[in-house]
Amino acid sequence: MAKALLVHPDDSVVTLVEPVLAGDAVTFDGRSTSALTDTPSGHKIAIMPIVAGAPVVKFGFPIGTATAAIAVGAHVHSHNLATALDGTLAYRFTPKAPAPTREPEETATFEGYVRADGRVGTRNEIWILPTVGCVARTATRIAAQANAALVGDGADGIVDGVHAFTHPFGCSQLGDDLDGTRSILAALACHPNAGGVLIVGLGCESNQIDALLREIPEARRPAIRTLVTQLAGNEIDEGLAKVAELVALARSQRSTVALDRLVLGVKCGGSDGLSGLTANPLVGRISERVVAAGGSVLLTEIPEMFGAERLLMDRAVDESVFDGIVTMVNDFKRYFLDHGEPVSENPSPGNVAGGITTLEEKSLGAVQKAGRAPVSHVIPYGARVGGRGLTVLEAPGNDAVSCTALAAAGATAILFTTGRGTPLGFPVPTLKIASNSALATRKPGWIDFDAGEVLDHGFDPVAQALAMHVCAIASGAATAAERNGEREIAIWKRGVTL
Repeated sequence: MAKALLVHPDDSVVTLVEPVLAGDAVTFDGRSTSALTDTPSGHKIAIMPIVAGAPVVKFGFPIGTATAAIAVGAHVHSHNLATALDGTLAYRFTPKAPAPTREPEETATFEGYVRADGRVGTRNEIWILPTVGCVARTATRIAAQANAALVGDGADGIVDGVHAFTHPFGCSQLGDDLDGTRSILAALACHPNAGGVLIVGLGCESNQIDALLREIPEARRPAIRTLVTQLAGNEIDEGLAKVAELVALARSQRSTVALDRLVLGVKCGGSDGLSGLTANPLVGRISERVVAAGGSVLLTEIPEMFGAERLLMDRAVDESVFDGIVTMVNDFKRYFLDHGEPVSENPSPGNVAGGITTLEEKSLGAVQKAGRAPVSHVIPYGARVGGRGLTVLEAPGNDAVSCTALAAAGATAILFTTGRGTPLGFPVPTLKIASNSALATRKPGWIDFDAGEVLDHGFDPVAQALAMHVCAIASGAATAAERNGEREIAIWKRGVTL
């Protein structure tokens, strides 16, 4: 007898928590049926007859259309279910009463670095940002030697580390494409987790340091140093000297602050059929707590909202925010269509193997990461968060690109859910949350938290444990990615290359 999850009373399918063989009984919501075929964990079986052409319902919403008649107990997947997504849509603003959200955790605090502008960092690091790919290795060498000399064994440890964030762009770019690269780097240079920043340039690149500095507020300039390697004698020595200056300036102590000072990014990657049922709604409960406490949550991956965008539009705090979500969703769909690609070209092969069939299904699970929080702001790619509450940020679904955008926008920690697993880490502490216990057991070097526990213990105690873990990470406890030295950025490349 195998267990399955019924998400909504109106659903025509359930999701298996464990694999079943043909003829096995499947139990859900006090009922049972028999599986007609061998079906893996995370995949769906029908609990009512579905005629060809009818919608298949999960999360209480259609996740596509049946391409053949589906019998009770049959495996529902790519062989008999297809997306119904097609092109841009028109939407109408209809104000609704706000959904109830979690009460704030008044006693929840973390130990953060309070900056002069009032923002709070979860780390106190020196970041090295190359303007162009030509000096990426130079930036990496400076960071490695600075770590050994300034924060390695025997040093006084006044900063948490020196990190270079390299990329291949910054030259042979034009217009909006170059502007996007510059905006992301300028935003990272302003991040509260960086007590100081060294910007390393070549000298002849399109992404000139002077233009980059113009996007950095004057108040931030004392924590910035620059190095033009074509003009330097020994660029490594000069870079080390500038990092030493920044380390001296960055001396700071952690202070106790409340959750209203946390800026949380939420992301899913390598998802499976359980991601939208365990890990994502669990993160959603944390998002609600942070927003209720007066903090900020950033939600992105716009293509992974297609089919579920109305859930967010219905929670817009006003018509201007609603219009912002509509514009962002439709512009992203046009981006696909203008490149000759269908808007439904998702899920990935790994998602499909894990049980996700259509983009509608993936999106309905993905937006769970925001919980029921109202949407307060909408900001473009490369912009920085400007207010508290839930913000929708423009960025694609790609893990590295979207997490870099979250960090650049000001996220001081990222909750990253996964059903398949990934080792990637990003500029800010990235807490990996497994959707299933098998992954958490198999990959303890990647995973920080097991959301599969909700299947045995329910959401409330597991959400409380995750909230405590988030506060510990924000206070300095290392994530698995940090212990593994996984620190990457990726910039969204959209234009021509000269």
